[in-house]
Amino acid sequence: MRIAFVYDWIDKFGGAERVLLALHEIWPEAPLFTAVYNKKKADWATVFKIKSSFLDKIPFSSKRHELFPTITPYVFESFNFDDFDVVLSITSSDSKAIITKPQTLHICYCLTPTRYLWSGYRDYLSEPGVGLLNPLARILMKTLLSSLRKWDYLSSNRPDKYIAISETVAQRIKNYYKKEAEVIYPPVDTNKFRPRSPSHGRSPSGHLPGANQDYFLIVSRLVPYKKIDYVIAAFNRLGWPLKIIGSGIDEGRLHKLAKSNIEFITANLTDEKLCCYYQNCKALIFPGEEDFGLTSVEAQACGKPVIGLGRGGVGETIIAGHTGEIYTTPDKESLISVLNKFNGKTYSSSVCRKNAMRFSKIRFQQKVKTTVFAYWQKFIT
Repeated sequence: MRIAFVYDWIDKFGGAERVLLALHEIWPEAPLFTAVYNKKKADWATVFKIKSSFLDKIPFSSKRHELFPTITPYVFESFNFDDFDVVLSITSSDSKAIITKPQTLHICYCLTPTRYLWSGYRDYLSEPGVGLLNPLARILMKTLLSSLRKWDYLSSNRPDKYIAISETVAQRIKNYYKKEAEVIYPPVDTNKFRPRSPSHGRSPSGHLPGANQDYFLIVSRLVPYKKIDYVIAAFNRLGWPLKIIGSGIDEGRLHKLAKSNIEFITANLTDEKLCCYYQNCKALIFPGEEDFGLTSVEAQACGKPVIGLGRGGVGETIIAGHTGEIYTTPDKESLISVLNKFNGKTYSSSVCRKNAMRFSKIRFQQKVKTTVFAYWQKFIT
């Protein structure tokens, strides 16, 4: 079975990129097709045979691919997959739009239907992010997004099968694309993220980041839709220690909101150091509506509970009352209420760890391999 991968763009490292690396371990010979490849920001991708598009030849495209929304549809349509039996597109945007011949099976591992066209449409339209020009931008964007949404729906018919990263995403696929999707949760490296032991959890220098500190933790990109601001407001009132690991366009604004009990850690951390922060926190705070909730599972793999908004995929990762707590309204008062409830309880590290093992990389790889093979067998018979 000759297989190829397709991904929207290679320019960062996050949860989707961990999925790609886990897939590479299953099918190491599979090439990876993509619109643009930023080598400086994606050294993890050197293990792949990369096949980038004509867009990659346009100056600055690898750094600002979002400036080419009307070109990107044609990018993925230009690829030729005649030499492959199965193509697996991993996407939250355009790569599902590839065109394959009838003898090639196209399976889409959907991270979410294109966010700015569907579930996040109103958010993007209400705040284009160009200041005084926002009113004009809204008019132009509404026309552009309407056109792109029609194309996105059309291209959603091209995969033969859909796999979703969570029940939340499966429901979005059904709502927006009118397609059914099997759920295979994305992988977490539970060998790397694990509870602290005498021989585990130290950085190379021997220092334990965050050791012996009674703090809560956020691990997130600092962008508006992550809703970090109301967490800061809650901890400003409580005065409890909070560490925020991450960076992003909202960083400056959030710094101005925070009091001295809140610490920002914006340096790029190794997984080992990140693990130390998980291991030594009281709990991870997960305040936004996400497709899955990777950091929630990483924290539980380290034996720590999670306090999460019960909307989106993160609610699928927490066992309320046992591996953390769930609240339903994304605001300061609701968070303070659940934090006070949390402080009166204890949570078993082993129970948190056991729950996280449902999302292990080995389980993901076994499930994907079995599912893809079953789809292929059915496709050719």
